[in-house]
Amino acid sequence: MRHSQQNLSSVPWPPLAIAALGFACALLIGGCATTTSSTGRKQYVGAVSQQQLNQLGAQAFDELKGKKPLTGDGKQSTYVRCVVDAIVRELPPQWQQGGWEEAVFVDKNPNAFALPGGKVGVYTGIFDVARNQDQFAAVVGHEIGHVIERHHDERVTRQMGASGAVQLLSVLAGARYGEGGSQIASQGGSILAQGGFLLPGTRQQETEADVVGQRLMAQAGFDPRQAVDLWQNMLSASGGSRPPEWLSTHPDPKARIGELSKRAESLMPVYEQARAAGRKPKCG
Repeated sequence: MRHSQQNLSSVPWPPLAIAALGFACALLIGGCATTTSSTGRKQYVGAVSQQQLNQLGAQAFDELKGKKPLTGDGKQSTYVRCVVDAIVRELPPQWQQGGWEEAVFVDKNPNAFALPGGKVGVYTGIFDVARNQDQFAAVVGHEIGHVIERHHDERVTRQMGASGAVQLLSVLAGARYGEGGSQIASQGGSILAQGGFLLPGTRQQETEADVVGQRLMAQAGFDPRQAVDLWQNMLSASGGSRPPEWLSTHPDPKARIGELSKRAESLMPVYEQARAAGRKPKCG
C-alpha cells in the first residue's frame, strides 16, 4: 500500500533513522585520513588521491574553456598572469610544481575560482569590484587558498560521506514507512546533509581561505588592507542583498569585512617586509 507524502511528512522520523545519518557520515569519513590545516582546523580528507583531484580539476577547467568564451584582451590576460605568478611564488614548494594556468572568461558575474592541478579561472565581471591589483590579489589569494588548504579534497570526502548517510537513512525509513517514506527520507536527508553537514564546513573553508589568501597577498607585496576594500565593493555591488547566512556558503559580508580589517593591521609588518625585500608587483 502506497502512503501519501502529505501523511508521511507529518509522521516523526524514528530516532534510529535520525541517528543513522550522523553515524553513517562518521563511519564513512572515519575511514579517511585526518589532518590539520595551516590555521589549525581539523580536516577529513583522502577519499580520492591528489592525482585524481588534479585530473578532475584539469578536466573541469578544460570543459569550462570549451563552453564559455575566453577574453581576447591580451592586456587583461597578462594582468591576471602577473598577479597569479606573484601569489604562486609565495606558496610552499609542493604547490608550485607543474606551474599554474590561468584563463579569463567573458562573463559579467564578479567571480573567480582555483582548482587542483594549478588552474585559476577569472570572470571579467570581477574587475568591476576588484578595482586595482591589490584588490585582485585578494581574490586570487583567496581562491588559491582553497587549493593549498585541500578544501576540494575535504569537500569530496564530506560529500561522499553525506551521500552514503542519505542512502542508509532512506533504507531505514523505507523499512518503517514503505516507498513513500523512503522518498521523503531521501529528500529530508539531503536537506540535513546540505544544511547541517556540508555547508557549515564550507563556511569554515571560506573563512580559512580569507585568512590564507590575505596572508599570501601580504607576503607577495600586495597591500592586505585592500582585501577590506574589495569586500566593501562586493557588498555595494550586490545592493546589500544576500541569502540567509545559514544557507550561504560564504560568511556574512559585514562580519567578513570586520575580520579582514583586523587581520590587515596585523599583516602590515609582513607586507612592509615583503616590499623592503623587493617584492613590489607592478601588474597594472
